Amino acid sequence: MESSAIADVFGATRAVLFDFDGPICDVFAGQPAPEVARHLAATLANFDRSLGDKAYSTDDPMEVLRLSPQGGEAALRKVEEELIKAEVSAVRSAGLPVSGAVAALEAARASGRKVAVVSNNSAACVRTFLLLHELQHLVDAVVGRAPYQPEAMKPAPDSLLRASNELAVPLRYCTLIGDSVTDMEAASVAGGRSVGFANRAGKERALATAGAHVVVTTMLAVADALGPP
Repeated sequence: MESSAIADVFGATRAVLFDFDGPICDVFAGQPAPEVARHLAATLANFDRSLGDKAYSTDDPMEVLRLSPQGGEAALRKVEEELIKAEVSAVRSAGLPVSGAVAALEAARASGRKVAVVSNNSAACVRTFLLLHELQHLVDAVVGRAPYQPEAMKPAPDSLLRASNELAVPLRYCTLIGDSVTDMEAASVAGGRSVGFANRAGKERALATAGAHVVVTTMLAVADALGPP
């Protein structure tokens, strides 16, 4: 059933959009996200101590970034800049691509479809990892988060719209592969298709509820679906 469903999704797909952290790379595998979040919270506290205290309550660097505009333009810019540096450093020690990710990228490219990485991580972070593992030739476009605009991160559809424009493929013919509820929500709002990657036990239901057209538990399932019949 899963193979039939994913084949149906990809049957009308002209462009495959890969989320980065999860489907391709475990970004903070070598530099744990809570450590990065604490550093960003300390950075934010330099501008607004009470806001910094609030930021210390999360282990997610992206959530600290979302809070930072409340501290003013200078706070937002400093937190963004520190996060980019942390992300680039993190992917250098993140290890190999996620199992099946390279095969999925290769299959998408070999199928003649356009390929983009669409991420809430910075474009610099994504490009660093692709270059490090010699994968850049498999990707037509890298669309990272819009600098200093955390409100444009997924679940907002901004990055998907930018990818659609850059690839010159209407969103109704784009399929996003992501491992988070926000990925599925962004695809739904944008009018594209989505494949949920349940890389941990118990995520299947949440991804399906959020709008995933199909849910897989391995990136090899994506590679198989994109490959020749």
